[in-house]
Amino acid sequence: MKTDTVHVEVLLRSYCELTGRDLVEPGDDQAKRLDEAPFFVASHGMEDDPVLDYGNRCALQLFEMKWEDFVKTPSRLTAEAPNRAERQRLLERVTEHGFIDDYSGVRISAKGKRFRIRNATVWNLTDEAGQKIGQAATFSEWEYL
Repeated sequence: MKTDTVHVEVLLRSYCELTGRDLVEPGDDQAKRLDEAPFFVASHGMEDDPVLDYGNRCALQLFEMKWEDFVKTPSRLTAEAPNRAERQRLLERVTEHGFIDDYSGVRISAKGKRFRIRNATVWNLTDEAGQKIGQAATFSEWEYL
């Protein structure tokens, strides 16, 4: 798996600026600690049909994908078709408010396993100039359905 430390820095900085909290403890090896964290973290870019561009090990396990497949996947495909409108409303709320920390919903793995996530935080990713460059999500509560 390729871990882009610059992208991880964007994830961590944007999260802290918007929520006032650290996703992982500041210090050395943040990219490695985020990758190995026991909670989900993933992000996507700003394409018309946003594609996943980061997922830690927990994300890869939940979605039952290898890194190479994960980072080619349109993020909309992480939800079943009937849930995609709900997912789009969530992303619009995040765009408007910067972040939310109360999202719950059903997702589906590449192999068809459904799981409910609870209390997810979803936030905008910004570059150093404050321009939006994507969105990310984290959660530590899920159950298979």
